[in-house]
Amino acid sequence: MTIKVGDHLPKASFAVMTPEGPAVRSTDDIFKGRRVVLIGVPGAFTPTCSNVHLPGFANRIDDFKEKGVDAIAVTAVNDVFVMHAWASSSDAGAHISFLADGNGDFAKALGLTLDLTERGLGVRSQRYSMLVEDGVVRQLNVEASAGKADVSSAESILHQL
Repeated sequence: MTIKVGDHLPKASFAVMTPEGPAVRSTDDIFKGRRVVLIGVPGAFTPTCSNVHLPGFANRIDDFKEKGVDAIAVTAVNDVFVMHAWASSSDAGAHISFLADGNGDFAKALGLTLDLTERGLGVRSQRYSMLVEDGVVRQLNVEASAGKADVSSAESILHQL
């Protein structure tokens, strides 16, 4: 079953990089009592994710804060080291939380997986953006094509806030 507006996020854990090394953060740690925009992408360093989707959010941080968003996070079915390298190379790590869903458990629990095994990429996350308020999905924008970042763009969700 695919998550929809009004649903609570499923309980899940993400790996994040801290100054002390990898750590685990739960959905409660990230979303409880907060208004968060969550971006789901098929993979770190992929062209659409790195060149279009993530920069759109990184360049509009102030606009999101003005609309009452407490945080922006991005998740992908990548390990914590890849997500950390992507955060560092993108210059977005200071403004956006990078959440590693290494086994795709969160993507599966959302019902938002994308099977890219024919391309040698395995099962990934679909591309989406969502507004989550205190753990409840308030907006959800899922792309029909993983190579596009239109309905899930920063501009799209900003207009919904």
